[in-house]
Amino acid sequence: MATPELVDNYAELLLSNTPLLDVRAPVEFAQGSFPGAVNLPLMNDAEREAVGIAYKQQGQDAAVRLGHKLVSGSVRHERIAQWAAFMQRHPDGVLYCFRGGMRSQISQQWLKEAGHDRPRVAGGYKAMRQFLLQSLDRSIQNSNFVVVGGLTGSGKTDVIQALDAKIDLEGLACHRGSSFGGRAQRQPSQIDFENSLSIELLRLTTQAQENIAVEDESHLIGRCAVPLKLRQKTQQSSLVWVTAPLQERVKRIQRDYIESLARDYIEEYGQADGLDRYQSHLTKSLHNLRNRLGLERYAKLQKHLESALVKQLSHGEFEAHRAWIEPLMTDYYDPMYEYQRQQKKSSVVFEGTANEVIAYLKANGH
Repeated sequence: MATPELVDNYAELLLSNTPLLDVRAPVEFAQGSFPGAVNLPLMNDAEREAVGIAYKQQGQDAAVRLGHKLVSGSVRHERIAQWAAFMQRHPDGVLYCFRGGMRSQISQQWLKEAGHDRPRVAGGYKAMRQFLLQSLDRSIQNSNFVVVGGLTGSGKTDVIQALDAKIDLEGLACHRGSSFGGRAQRQPSQIDFENSLSIELLRLTTQAQENIAVEDESHLIGRCAVPLKLRQKTQQSSLVWVTAPLQERVKRIQRDYIESLARDYIEEYGQADGLDRYQSHLTKSLHNLRNRLGLERYAKLQKHLESALVKQLSHGEFEAHRAWIEPLMTDYYDPMYEYQRQQKKSSVVFEGTANEVIAYLKANGH
């Protein structure tokens, strides 16, 4: 069967994890792409800018001539070699540019001449992005959400991760949602976050999953904004409330925000630089709360944090962190979450431990 020149089944491309070769410039790729896409540009940022200027000042023909001049000789051979290597690793790969026009046509032709006859995405990035935005709206409208709430450290994320019919917003945003929620890895761009969210919802609706659990989140998860339509839908949805004793919650916070986070920073940046960044993250996160905590309370917690970090880094002990974690939870986070729960009291349909909530949700199609 002959390889098609164009493919436009966007849902199949995205749900089947088809390897995607993005030939746009790096600056375009950084603004937004699709999960798993690899950026091997036809033109780098400087070349694209020069061609754009030529187009505005001299017209399309002059811009095309300049583009061929800039991407010629060894530069052209190197880029074709990179594309060919990608297609050798991924024989089912598909390529795209911004609108599915000249850049992807040229890349496709050069690849074909190099022995790799692969299709390009009809309409390119713009068409797939538009498809995902429309799909996101439809999925939100057609889904029944249940919101998983609870005090800090109660195990809300553990509940979400144990379910099949769920959207892990914090996982997609690469952030745990609070002032201390930043992770060692960079957060995605807003567009990347929305694209991933749309794909996950599309995957669930394709599987006929209409009852979907999400964690109770504010408008922002780090720098990623939860889409307004999803916020509006979940604010009207049922709420399940996860409970846990204080010491269990403190232990879970220590596990996720202290111990695991330190390992993540070391894995991402190496021992010395990782620990420096880790300490900076914790101290800055607490500092960001100083006005809300009050200077006296902030100063006390800061001393406990500094002491705990010294013990952790010198002796590998984590227990000292409890001296600032517990009062921060009981005096700051707990009252805030309890107030929010009272505002949503009529929406609560179940309350229990993490395991009890998991059992309840699974019994109700999650």
